[in-house]
Amino acid sequence: MKTSPSTLKIMRNVLLIAFLIVAFGYSWQVTELDLVRMVRDLPKGEKIILSFLTPELFTHEYENTVIEMDFPVPCGAAPEAEIPESGPRLVPSLPCVELRDKFILEGYELAPGMEVLIRWKFPNEGELNVVRVQTDADGHFSTEIEARPISASVDGVASKIQAETFIPVGGLVPSQTLKDVFEAIMVTIFMALLSTTVATFVAAPLSFLAASNITRRGCLGSGIYYISRSIFNILRSYDPLVMATVFGFWLSFGPFPGFLALTVVTIASLGKLFSEAVENIDEGPIEALQATGANRLQTVIYGVIPQIVPDFVSFIIYHWDINVRISTIIGFVGGGGIGYYLSEQINGFNYNRAGTAVWAIVIVVWAMDFLSAEVRKRLT
Repeated sequence: MKTSPSTLKIMRNVLLIAFLIVAFGYSWQVTELDLVRMVRDLPKGEKIILSFLTPELFTHEYENTVIEMDFPVPCGAAPEAEIPESGPRLVPSLPCVELRDKFILEGYELAPGMEVLIRWKFPNEGELNVVRVQTDADGHFSTEIEARPISASVDGVASKIQAETFIPVGGLVPSQTLKDVFEAIMVTIFMALLSTTVATFVAAPLSFLAASNITRRGCLGSGIYYISRSIFNILRSYDPLVMATVFGFWLSFGPFPGFLALTVVTIASLGKLFSEAVENIDEGPIEALQATGANRLQTVIYGVIPQIVPDFVSFIIYHWDINVRISTIIGFVGGGGIGYYLSEQINGFNYNRAGTAVWAIVIVVWAMDFLSAEVRKRLT
């Protein structure tokens, strides 16, 4: 019995729908989507988001005071601290705790209505900020703290719990965070500028070798064309993060490995864009020059370059914009710039400072996008 076309169409559609259901079901499974947990942990996310939305731009001039106390983790690993009965002091609900246990820390007789930064001070002189709290009208605060493994005592020496208070004594001034973010974002912008510039000088001449209408003539020309194309394709297949990690292990992490990673990736990307621009030129001027007896070099200089300059400039500016964004991500693997600063602040739970960096990235990316769009508009 012959199957009708409509039946085949229905069967094909049913199989397609079944495939899509299986594909999306498997995608849901491997992604480990948990909407219930997302709703349950919303208060935790709300706190982080609010911190990101309140960047540290300006601050008062402060006088800061620090009070501290030894706190053994786990119990018996170091001597317990003696709690004073009067004056500014920290009072934990327990004299010591085991790893991962939580306890209540209270502060008494501190400056009223002041911000207090609670942090761990480790035996190796390292620090970990825990939380910022506000004292009430009586100079008291109360907060819950978890004894993380990093806070464990070392060789009988306990980590310290510190409370640093900040009392404003002057007018508003640019915060240290704003200064640090400005310095880091400048590193990112100019690292992207330098990498784009160096990549342009390398990719521009190589792009002519990878353009079929320029070099793909004869065995030698075809060989050069395929080798050039292969180099661009191989370099483009490596993610900037991979390149930054490789250069970081090679040269130690910092802005220089980040610059090298950006440059290598940009050479490949611009080389491909440039070569395609060369391949799409109008052949009329080239044929006219060849008819007058112009050699290959003269044809390129007078027939090709005038046509490709607007496209080249547009690609260069657009790639500078892209490299600013990529360099932010590269910073997370130690490539320097604003990405590295952002990574440090997130790892240190300084979400207000991280928020300042995020806002700086947003402003710079917006400005770069606007600038590149305006330049491309004027060139086309």
